[in-house]
Amino acid sequence: MYTPHSLEIALLMMITSAICWGSWANTFKGVKNYRFELFYWDYALGIFLVSLILAFTMGNTSSSDPASFLNNVHSADGSNIVYMLIAGAIFNLANLLLVAGIDMAGLAVAFPVSIGIALVVGVVSSYALQPKGNLGLLAAGVTCAVVAVILDGKAYGSLASAGRSVSKKSIVTCIVSGVLMGLWAPFVTRAMTHGNPLGPYSVAVFLTLGALLSCLIWNVYFMKKPLVGEPV
Repeated sequence: MYTPHSLEIALLMMITSAICWGSWANTFKGVKNYRFELFYWDYALGIFLVSLILAFTMGNTSSSDPASFLNNVHSADGSNIVYMLIAGAIFNLANLLLVAGIDMAGLAVAFPVSIGIALVVGVVSSYALQPKGNLGLLAAGVTCAVVAVILDGKAYGSLASAGRSVSKKSIVTCIVSGVLMGLWAPFVTRAMTHGNPLGPYSVAVFLTLGALLSCLIWNVYFMKKPLVGEPV
């Protein structure tokens, strides 16, 4: 299993992850006349396939390595796998609501509100379960996220006063999405720290598998009772 062996490489991987996390929503805005419920099937399948590819390449470099993907899955507690599937289902619902919020309010409003709240909820709940890291830096990061959400709220008020329509329904959708987006992180912490834990590649596979399977519930529901427009 490949893991970064220096701070520089680890930081580069984290920055790359942040760029991907902050950019995937632009792909939805780049698709014209395509309902978000249909787009989301492609998204859910895509992240699962990518996680599998990474697991069987970077995560499975040696069959003798106990931390490699397949060996880790065989040795991990079943409860930790269940926790990750639940985390994937929560993550999926949060993401669906985020995409719906983007469809209703626009990327500039929906993304900062949802992700800002998610960062706050996720950091606080994860630190409560596993108090590791620099508390001062974590507090500073959470504070910045809160300030960003507040400023975005003020921007929303400016749009409303300027006559541009941003509905309260869309803002509520983004807030609920943010809370749910932060709640799946503690399940990941639990699965990676208790009993026979899951490794990073196993976590990614079961998280995205949970997301894909839960589409059969969440996405089918939103196709029949959409937040925006007519049923698909």
